[in-house]
Amino acid sequence: MSAEPPTTDSAISQEFRQCAPRFATVALANVTRAYPNAPAHLLRGPEDLVSPRTHHPAFYGSYDWHSAVHMHWLLVRLLRRCPDRVPGVVITEVLDRHLTHGALTAEAGYLRANPSFERPYGWAWLLALTAECRALGGTAGGRWAGALEPAAEAVEDLLRGWLVRATYPVRHGTHTNSAFALGLVLDSASAAGRPALAEPVAGAVLDWFADDRDAPVHWEPSGQDFLSPALTEAEAVCRVLPREEFGPWLTRFLPGLERTAVTLLAPPVVSDPGDPQIGHLIGLSLSRAAGLRRLSAALPPGDARVPVLTAAAEDHLAAGLVHTASGDFTGDHWLATFAALAMDGPPGHGAVD
Repeated sequence: MSAEPPTTDSAISQEFRQCAPRFATVALANVTRAYPNAPAHLLRGPEDLVSPRTHHPAFYGSYDWHSAVHMHWLLVRLLRRCPDRVPGVVITEVLDRHLTHGALTAEAGYLRANPSFERPYGWAWLLALTAECRALGGTAGGRWAGALEPAAEAVEDLLRGWLVRATYPVRHGTHTNSAFALGLVLDSASAAGRPALAEPVAGAVLDWFADDRDAPVHWEPSGQDFLSPALTEAEAVCRVLPREEFGPWLTRFLPGLERTAVTLLAPPVVSDPGDPQIGHLIGLSLSRAAGLRRLSAALPPGDARVPVLTAAAEDHLAAGLVHTASGDFTGDHWLATFAALAMDGPPGHGAVD
């Protein structure tokens, strides 16, 4: 990721710019809302029955810790990419209250004391937040990135320790999916000031996925997925294989993709958007949109799969975008982030920006 990526209309989708004000409104409401809250905290005794803000002075809102982290990421992203479309003063005031050295030191201490907490999804989002603050730059970005340093250091240490012990990847389509988190880390590590993480993470991606073939796409989607096991794996691999090697790998992994992977290329049916688990499928539409977009850009021009993947990405984005600010907290606490990834995320093979 470049330190100062372009912020002109040519570099930012018009759709993302149009959505920026409502995304900012949703994110601001979420990161400052302590309840409802679903703490993933182990109660070792009655003394642990405390408010979420006790353990998480920075990331107490947005229903759960990982959503709080990536909603903060969304706010910084909006400041960086669409500063003229969002209430910058209000966003800065909120981030100044949350992203302080004291609050983030406490968050780092909690991560180290609970080494499997939010592994690996929340870890990856914390590195993405750190990277976004550093990319924003200026006085505010530098201040927030500096405050995040203890937590980013904790994540790096925990991630390295986990990769040494993780014999197998987790492949299902929810938070513990290994490929999605490692892909996000690869996008963020260097910009987050953790460039040495790229080598072990890329090594894990290759160890786990390089020999895979014939993905069982007819099993997708599962009933509460917000990630596609097949597409997240392909995205992770496209980040580490050279372009000339990735196309043949994708042919082995998803043979006949442009002709046969109907369940992968059509948006999922969401029978009840307000159901907390069925509603995950809205996020699946958005994460697939981002993944299909990246994969289409990772293939060489003229590849028959490119127009198919591009069209499928647009279909998925349209299906998911209408739910990102519905007024129902079930989806509003997280979906806008995935919409941002789909509209203004990595354009293709290689680094984020």
